[in-house]
Amino acid sequence: MRLLHALWALREATVEQIVNTFPLSERPNYKTTHTLLRIMETKGFIEHTVKGKVFSFVPTVSESEIARMSVNRLLKQSFSGSARGLLVNLLESETLQSSDLNEIEDLIRKYRKSKEAEEAPQ
Repeated sequence: MRLLHALWALREATVEQIVNTFPLSERPNYKTTHTLLRIMETKGFIEHTVKGKVFSFVPTVSESEIARMSVNRLLKQSFSGSARGLLVNLLESETLQSSDLNEIEDLIRKYRKSKEAEEAPQ
C-alpha cells in the first residue's frame, strides 16, 4: 500500500522516484520495489511505459477503489462477510469519537434515502 500511496502522490514515477519518497530509514530496496510494482501491474493496479531504458509507472485504480477492495477483503476474511459484524467491531472500538458517530449516522441516512429513491417505482 505504501508504494501505491507514493505513486498516487506522484501520479507518474520511476522506481527510483518512488523509493526516494520514503525517509532514508524506511526506504525500500530498489529491486524489491520494482518486483512489487510488477506484481501490482499484473493485478491491474498500475501500468508502465518505457522511456528510454527507464520504466515509468502510473496508477490505474483510485484510492477509493483500493479502499473498497480492502474493506471487502477484510469483511470476507475477518467477519465471514457480515457487514453487521464489521460495524459492531467498529462501534465498539475505542477510537470512535462522538463526531464520528454523528457522521456515520448522517451517511447511513443519506445512503438509505438514495437507495429508497432508486427503488421507488417510476
